[in-house]
Amino acid sequence: MAIFKVGDNAVYPSHGVGVVRGIQEKDIGGRKKYFYILQLLENGSTILIPTDKVKDVGLRSIIAKKDVSKIYKILKTKEVSVDNQTWNRRYREYMEKIKTGSVYEIAEVLRDLYRLKMEKDLSFGERKMLDTAKSLLVKELSLAQQIREDIIENELRQIFELPN
Repeated sequence: MAIFKVGDNAVYPSHGVGVVRGIQEKDIGGRKKYFYILQLLENGSTILIPTDKVKDVGLRSIIAKKDVSKIYKILKTKEVSVDNQTWNRRYREYMEKIKTGSVYEIAEVLRDLYRLKMEKDLSFGERKMLDTAKSLLVKELSLAQQIREDIIENELRQIFELPN
C-alpha cells in the first residue's frame, strides 16, 4: 500500500520537501482511506495526502545523488535565450514548470530568472518566483547530497557569479 515510509523525505510539487511523519487511517463515507502526513521542511506545516493519490498530486522521492550533476549542468547552461515575451506570460510559463514538481524544470526556472536578472530588473512576481525556485532547489540538492544548505547556496552564487 505505502510507497513512502515514516521518516522518508518526499517532494510535494510547488510546496517543497517534507518528511513523512506518519500514515493515518480515516473513515470517509464508510470506507477506510489512508493518508500520508507530510510535514514541510520550509515552514513546518502539515499536509495530508491520500496514499492512493500520490501519483495524481505528484508526490515523489527526492532525486538520487547520482542525478545531481544533471541539475548543475542545467544551471550552468549559458546558451539560454531569455525571450522577450511579457513578464506575466513568462511568469505563467515558469509557474507551470514549478507546479510540475520536476527538479529539472525548477532548475530551468531558476537559471532563466537569474540570467534575466542580469539583463534587467525582475518584476515583483518574478523575484518571488526566483526565491521560491531557489528555496525548492536548495532544499532538495542539500538532502540529495547530504550537505548543508549554505554550501548549496554558495555553489549557486558561484554558478551565477553573484557577490557573497
